[in-house]
Amino acid sequence: MAGYGNQGNYYRPSMFGGFTFFPPVIKGLLIANTAVFLLLHALEGFTFNGSSLYPVLNEYFALMPLGHGFMPWQLITYQFMHWDFWHLFFNMVFGVWMFGMEVEHVWGSRKLLIFYLTCGAIAGLSQLLLSPIFEPTLGPTIGASGAVFGVMVAFATMFPDRLIYFYFLIPIKVKYFVAFLIVLGVLSVGGNSNIANLAHLGGALAGYVYILIDRRRLGGVRPSWSFGNWRSRFQRPAPPRTPDVVDAKVFDIRDGSAQTPPPPQDDFQKRIDEILDKISHSGYQSLTEEEKKILFEAGKRMN
Repeated sequence: MAGYGNQGNYYRPSMFGGFTFFPPVIKGLLIANTAVFLLLHALEGFTFNGSSLYPVLNEYFALMPLGHGFMPWQLITYQFMHWDFWHLFFNMVFGVWMFGMEVEHVWGSRKLLIFYLTCGAIAGLSQLLLSPIFEPTLGPTIGASGAVFGVMVAFATMFPDRLIYFYFLIPIKVKYFVAFLIVLGVLSVGGNSNIANLAHLGGALAGYVYILIDRRRLGGVRPSWSFGNWRSRFQRPAPPRTPDVVDAKVFDIRDGSAQTPPPPQDDFQKRIDEILDKISHSGYQSLTEEEKKILFEAGKRMN
């Protein structure tokens, strides 16, 4: 169990300035998963052709092993099925809501939803393809944990130094917290528990690869804890170059006034990185109106 803070203080996002506790996709995921959970338990006592209705729903909508009832749509539907209350609670509250809230505000709703479902689907594929090799028993898989691991990786790449309060007492940087969960998952593969560790790892890997590809598409910026950035810390920086040109002015032929041309892509990306660093250290509510507009424009470009 964990809560996250802002450099030693619990982070309490403002309800104003465009930042809300429940942005649209996060709210939708919370409602959908809770509704399915209640529906499954409500239908537990009903029968279909003399059999309990729950096993029927499980057969068609849980992620069944290959050759034992697998259907393609199950890669999406299994993400919304939880049978145990605490499984649902930790996935939704300490996963989707706590980590996904700020990711949605930075990325936008559409991009987060695509990212979430993609990580969950690849997590399911990892479970399907690798569990016959590494797991002692095969069975249906349910739950959003694979997608949640992808969201946690996204949060860790955006805010690597944000503090997580493990059991609300022990402060730990989010990049170490997520790395610890991934290492724990690797060590747990092949155990006798009913935890789908391969799905967790598949979701985490999918999230990280997605972010690497996305940042390269937007300008080649790597997550702050990627191998390339760690390697660059040990390289001697190149000497600064003296610019050979001066800033140009653009004259409007209609009124003859000089205008400053729009900033190049490199400068815009540098500005976005500065804003993300500011969010990482001080939270979204510390941004100025101009910085929020720049972040909003960046979100539109990503989408």
